[in-house]
Amino acid sequence: MWISIRMTSRLEAKGLVRRFSRLRAVDGITFDLQAGELLTIFGPNGAGKTTLLNILAGVMCPDEGQVLLDGNVVVGSERQWRKEVGLVTHQTMLYDRLTAVENLSFYSKLFSLEDSERRIRDALEDLKIKEVADQPVGSLSRGFQQRIALARALLHDPKILLLDEPYIGLDLYASRLLRDLISQLKDGERTVVLVTHNFGQGLELADRIAIQVSGQFIFTGSSDGVELTEFEEFYCRKIEEVRP
Repeated sequence: MWISIRMTSRLEAKGLVRRFSRLRAVDGITFDLQAGELLTIFGPNGAGKTTLLNILAGVMCPDEGQVLLDGNVVVGSERQWRKEVGLVTHQTMLYDRLTAVENLSFYSKLFSLEDSERRIRDALEDLKIKEVADQPVGSLSRGFQQRIALARALLHDPKILLLDEPYIGLDLYASRLLRDLISQLKDGERTVVLVTHNFGQGLELADRIAIQVSGQFIFTGSSDGVELTEFEEFYCRKIEEVRP
């Protein structure tokens, strides 16, 4: 199963800054993730979490700082970097009128993938979407759409997976299925960064956690021994401490 393929993928961010006029949407963020680690980032709306993921995905360049993969600087080689990264957001980036297979075929051509038919076949099997493979994506449930989006993000076997609010709009079954899939990806040594407001899912999957406010990590730490209720209270206290 390609979903659990083993790979080395150390991801580092060093002093990342991104400005929009006078606003620092990302303000000096630094972290270091080893292969197979998952960092969950929590934070209020407008904290700069999506901007951070866009920098990590190579969609946006930082004004200051560096992103490194296995010790190699990414900035200046964004096109190559995008081949190492898969990005899933609450917007699926799929074409509603195309079927699941047609969407995956389109993205496989963008990446000039060899053996694309096998990759698509494996993706349909591993993500349990064979039954809807020939249906227009726009006619499918939110849960199926997110699974197809995850298949799209993994089609080129990226070392890094970035997830921006992937649980939005999912029912309990679809949320649990997505959680299990992400867990399998971790077991395959892919490095994952997850942004979510879902404290339960975010803590359950995380090796490390961060709270981002006003572009900065105001807390980072291990998830070991962290209880949901205690963390929710801790989170609220930290937010109150930094609010004007």
